[in-house]
Amino acid sequence: MFDAHSEWLETDGLGGYATGCASGLRTRRYHGLLVSADRAPDRHILVHGFDAYVVQGDAQWAISSQAYAPDVIAPDATPCLVDFQTTPWPTWSFRLSPDLSARQEILIPRGRCQAIVRWSIRDARGDSADTTLKMRPYISGRGHHELQRSDPAFALEVDFSDPWLRWQLGPARPAVFAAASGRFQESATWYRDFRYDEERSRGYPFLEDLISPGEFELEFESGEAVAAFSSEPFALRLEGDSVRSHVRAAVETESARRGSFASQLERSSEAYRVAWNGGESIIAGYPWFADWGRDSFIALRGLCLARGDLEGARNTLLRWCDFLSEGMLPNRFPDRGEPPEYNSVDAALWFVIVVDELLERARNQGAVSRGDSKRLEDACEEILRSYQRGTRHGIVCDRDGLLAAGEAGVQLTWMDARIGDHVVTPRIGKPVEIQALWIAALGVAARWNKEWASLAARGAKAFELRFWDPDREHLFDVVDDGHQAGVCDARLRPNQILALGGLRRSLVDPKRTRHALEIVEERLWTPMGLRSLAPDEPEYCGSYDGAPAKRDGAYHQGTVWPWLLGPFVEAWIALQPDAARGRRDARSRFVDPLLAHLSRAGLDHVSEIADGDPPHRPRGCPFQAWSTAELLRLVLEVTRP
Repeated sequence: MFDAHSEWLETDGLGGYATGCASGLRTRRYHGLLVSADRAPDRHILVHGFDAYVVQGDAQWAISSQAYAPDVIAPDATPCLVDFQTTPWPTWSFRLSPDLSARQEILIPRGRCQAIVRWSIRDARGDSADTTLKMRPYISGRGHHELQRSDPAFALEVDFSDPWLRWQLGPARPAVFAAASGRFQESATWYRDFRYDEERSRGYPFLEDLISPGEFELEFESGEAVAAFSSEPFALRLEGDSVRSHVRAAVETESARRGSFASQLERSSEAYRVAWNGGESIIAGYPWFADWGRDSFIALRGLCLARGDLEGARNTLLRWCDFLSEGMLPNRFPDRGEPPEYNSVDAALWFVIVVDELLERARNQGAVSRGDSKRLEDACEEILRSYQRGTRHGIVCDRDGLLAAGEAGVQLTWMDARIGDHVVTPRIGKPVEIQALWIAALGVAARWNKEWASLAARGAKAFELRFWDPDREHLFDVVDDGHQAGVCDARLRPNQILALGGLRRSLVDPKRTRHALEIVEERLWTPMGLRSLAPDEPEYCGSYDGAPAKRDGAYHQGTVWPWLLGPFVEAWIALQPDAARGRRDARSRFVDPLLAHLSRAGLDHVSEIADGDPPHRPRGCPFQAWSTAELLRLVLEVTRP
């Protein structure tokens, strides 16, 4: 039986999406049938959803659900809903009566800002001539982070040019185009106080008003009715120029495309790859993230490299070269077109690591031209030169060969939670994973420029001398904490896994590596990934819930992160005496539990985070790029027999 609270996702490859719950309810401000990225990276919800009823004679049955304040579900499809599937696209099955059943399908064609809805019925009597479908859409065109309340100033424009209807809620908002296999009756009406329970539980405003421009009455021709919504009036050039023929063609094309993937997980991974901002990019997560540097580079290893798509990896990395500034790459691109934010010490280092993996795979395949290789290598050189001599936010190579970074009020590592001006985990000084990335990046550059080799060796020597905690018998999380020489942060965090073999090489001897990994497994590993802080540390928070400030305080203080499982499993396998058996054991021990997660929360994807305490409830963004990508990399490469 499906979990009614689980969420489904359809994406268009352009940054737009459709998403909602298996129950049919919309529980987030982001849930919608058609979310456009036409004004990327700012996205707008064009169509939120619809009410739908199957009508036969004097009887009618709801096949959609809406939640209103204070505690009203109307209509409510629950009594009729018998099944939900995500393959090949979101599909709901309804039992309306002993003789009558219905099915509803939603799909987003790749490369188009469109949403297609298809309904079909099966009547045991063999006659559906007296059966119709009534459908009332809800629209806005608002930004997907926002909420809307009714306002007389909102003037709904309605135009009709066969076969298209055009709706626009004011000149500042994008228009919505609709076509359907039936008649439209204009009757613009505001519906007030839609209730979004996930927003309420997260401490955000949760009520919204939406306008419906009218109602469609659709006939079931050969047992089928269809509707299409779009950000533009695409041409209907197929037989009869009918919306039915357009839908049939889209269904055939998408069926073939989706059937070409070797697994559902691989197909899901395509959701994060988009043509955006004049090139290829990675969406860090749906529904609320845009493109983030660190997330993109980590995710590329699973989304592209593990699948053999070297061209996609190359195009994405080359695009990021355009944003190199003082040796740094952006942490993220804000939604509303503001300048990129350069507040990540590790994004640029991850870039170097992934460039190396790409070029290593491309050498024998001719997938990267010499010119592109040179451009990527030059970008890596600029990163390392800038870090060596010093750049923003106190990032500089110290005399011991290690990389110092950080200043008050700035969060530079991936543990970047902030509450107002308070940085929850500042990690100023020499964080352990930053040293692992820095030393690995120096080793990469040494392959084409030998002068980096001595600095890499100096940093590795200093690391081995300075990062082992003899009392706790694992690695310090930060040395020279707060830029104070000799002060160390000994809290048990998962960041050390990158220095224990998570980047192909351990920076301490095998005995220490094994002991530290055993401690990490014992105290940080969960079936959803690794905790960000051990449960016996004073700052540990076992539940990621409540208002934004409370959640931000727990974000890296015990909350579980699935993406960390990738480097952890790599390090764990490297210690096994029998590599083949180690891969098999790691698959059953660590990977299979996360694969089981694909059937809950964000269906067919991996969530951003989970509670540190059992049962490790999925939290945060339900569809996360690096979480999904690292699981895919584990399946395709790291634990592959």
